[in-house]
Amino acid sequence: MPWSNQNGGGGGPWGGGGGGGNNQGPWGQGPNRPRGNGGGGGGNQPPDLEDLIRRGQDRLKNVVPGGFNGGAFVIVGIVLVAFWAMQAVYTVQPDERGVELRFGKPKEEISMPGLHFHLWPIESVEIVKVTEQQQNIGSRPTSNNPGAGLMLSGDQNIVSVQFSVLYTVSDPQSYLFNLEDPTQTLQQVSESAMREVVGRRPAQDVFRDNREQISTQVRDIIQGTMDTYGAGIAINAVPIEDAAPPREVAEAFEEVQRAQQDEDRFVEEANQYANQRLGQARGQAAQIREEAAAYKDQVVKEAEGEAQRFISIYDEYVKAPDVTRQRIYLETMENVLRNSNKVIMGDQQGVVPYLPLNELMRQPGNQGAGQSTTGGN
Repeated sequence: MPWSNQNGGGGGPWGGGGGGGNNQGPWGQGPNRPRGNGGGGGGNQPPDLEDLIRRGQDRLKNVVPGGFNGGAFVIVGIVLVAFWAMQAVYTVQPDERGVELRFGKPKEEISMPGLHFHLWPIESVEIVKVTEQQQNIGSRPTSNNPGAGLMLSGDQNIVSVQFSVLYTVSDPQSYLFNLEDPTQTLQQVSESAMREVVGRRPAQDVFRDNREQISTQVRDIIQGTMDTYGAGIAINAVPIEDAAPPREVAEAFEEVQRAQQDEDRFVEEANQYANQRLGQARGQAAQIREEAAAYKDQVVKEAEGEAQRFISIYDEYVKAPDVTRQRIYLETMENVLRNSNKVIMGDQQGVVPYLPLNELMRQPGNQGAGQSTTGGN
């Protein structure tokens, strides 16, 4: 230190002079000496701070090539290399794809999920998600945006439609570089397609009847338009979340809905009654046809039986004409006179003239006994 390097009889900085030695401290007295030593010459002094700094610099020169000044450049270089490595290495997640650009021009290769390396800063990378994403379109009209979601239907009614577009990125390069803002373009195209389809259909189709068909048509129109733009987007579905009339005419629409529901109910009841009556009529028609077929079979069978009986009588008649003729005559007269009230008697029958045969024949028990027929030639 400066006060310890004074030569001659000079004192310390505070004027504490000493004898001829250089062991004076700053307060004019010598340094403490270790006990046990005699009053002899120089003892152990405390370490010099400048000496410690000098020795640390020497050690650093031995460790870092080029000395202390050259080592600073090496440290800065190491830091720069580490920073460059951090920028040059990137990671692609499982639901992402990466597109590398060299001087702003995209490469043909697509970076799949995993760890990748590119030459930064002459190369950069753009990351895009390829999983299914949802974009909501349309909302309830508000004071700030009274026309949001309002569309004109084919029957000149105004409806408020809220729907979503579910899509995935099928071509990352086209999605990133063919359109300036793919999501904004998708929203505008989707709203335009929905207005086109709703404008060709009545409001009832949008409310409940043909929502699925409308969603399919809108999806096809959006997909065709985005393919024309080369957007690299695949449209999966376009579900209609809500379709309702404006608030100003909501009550009138509800009344119309109730009337249509009543109409549908009346039509359904009429169809049920018609089906019931039709079933009964068909059953009666089937019964009449069955009865007619049965009557037909009966008449045919009777005719065939009569014909067979006639043929058998004719065969007997050919064998004995007189006997057969007499038998046929008697049977015929019996059939003719069976229900007659007249009593025909031969001359040889002995009957009391005043016997009331007609009254006896009217009695139930004597009907069979009173009907006697005789004849002679």
